[in-house]
Amino acid sequence: MVNLPLVTPRLKLVPLVATVITALVDGAAESVGLSVPDGWPDTHDDGFLRSRRSQQEADPSRAQWVRGVVIPASGPVRALAGHAGFHGPPGVNGPGTAGALEVGYTIFEAYRGRGYATEVADALIAWAGREHAVRHFYASVAPDNAPSLAVIARLGFTRCGEQWDDEDGLELVFERLIG
Repeated sequence: MVNLPLVTPRLKLVPLVATVITALVDGAAESVGLSVPDGWPDTHDDGFLRSRRSQQEADPSRAQWVRGVVIPASGPVRALAGHAGFHGPPGVNGPGTAGALEVGYTIFEAYRGRGYATEVADALIAWAGREHAVRHFYASVAPDNAPSLAVIARLGFTRCGEQWDDEDGLELVFERLIG
């Protein structure tokens, strides 16, 4: 399986394959042509990356569902502005709906307020529809995360419930059906 980057007008979303994840958690982002904010990955994202790496080692096709958000740069090292993707392949989502995807994203503080989260999530949804014919999407957001709630609203999601996440606590669940 070829894991090509997704390109938007301002961003490149590169697959976070196991070798890239290893470089990130080992503090060697430069070895894969990336720069990351000081102190990243933090404890939460370190656990997230290690979990995704383990999943990919068990099933390499999962790499296409997790992406890094890269700002293209003219030099050999590109700035990692965050990470985005799906919770897994179709069917891996909070509500457990077969064939549906749950989108998630994190934009690092230095890059927030520029519309990157909306651009990234929109590109991921379009890619999943185009390449995998997925038409049902979920997103889960903490009730006090106003910026993410605004992103979800801009993308046309509507609230359909709530769920408890053992790591993040209460989350509002939103869905979007396409076509």
